[in-house]
Amino acid sequence: MSARDPTGESITAEGVAALRAEVERLEGPRRREMAARIKAARELGDLKENADYHIAKEDQAHLETRIKRLRKRLQDAVVVEADPDAESFAFGRTAEVVDETSGNIHRWTLVGSTEADLARGRLSVESPVGRALRDRKVGDTVTIEAPRGERRFRVEGLVD
Repeated sequence: MSARDPTGESITAEGVAALRAEVERLEGPRRREMAARIKAARELGDLKENADYHIAKEDQAHLETRIKRLRKRLQDAVVVEADPDAESFAFGRTAEVVDETSGNIHRWTLVGSTEADLARGRLSVESPVGRALRDRKVGDTVTIEAPRGERRFRVEGLVD
């Protein structure tokens, strides 16, 4: 499948595994905790004036909404495998990127927007920086207009 499949969300195999693990946690232990909370609140008496019960029911609705959204993301996910032989910074690949503006070196993996986490080195392929760096070869430099001015990034090397 194409990384740009319009019918689904591009995601790495690792991202799908993380979504499945979260669904399992929410549908298992989290639902049981919620049921226990509602039961304990119900035992406090009159439900009309029982704030603990109403808060627990509202939290339960948020939990079920979260589960539904995660299941939809899983259903729509298009797993894109990284090509380890690709000579460019492609979806699922990791590269060392030099921020020529600051001199900082980043180790980023290009991932789908829902699995992006810069603190963990996971750069969204849909972000301005991700779009600019996608499919660039080692040595390529890109210039990006950022809110604080122009930034230049260079693909220093690809990491297996």
